[in-house]
Amino acid sequence: QVQLVESGGGSVQAGGSLRLSCQASGSIYSDRFMAWFRQAPGKKREWVANIYTTGGVTLHADSVKGRFTITQDYAKNTLYLQMNTLKPEDTAMYYCAATGLTGFGSRPLRSSTQYNYWGQGTQVTVSS
Repeated sequence: QVQLVESGGGSVQAGGSLRLSCQASGSIYSDRFMAWFRQAPGKKREWVANIYTTGGVTLHADSVKGRFTITQDYAKNTLYLQMNTLKPEDTAMYYCAATGLTGFGSRPLRSSTQYNYWGQGTQVTVSS
């Protein structure tokens, strides 16, 4: 079982930046997708970005492309989300997620139902 713990959320004004972290433990970090999702009150959980851990190939949602960047420190089993030029509509609970062991060909993996393991979330609030 993969255990995930997010950190780095907080409050920031529009145009600011935050970096979220997700520490993974409990299982092998390689050969799976790691992802960030977000969910605002009353809205469906939204995929933000993912990375295939073996090799580090990434995908980003159109809504955040050019502003957010998913990265990892493979040796530390840590996932990051660098968020720049934040907007009020980015306000949400941000969740780290991981699939089970899988191959790269299972992309794009943009649905929350495709992820087996979840952190408890970290709140990001962006004020105008």
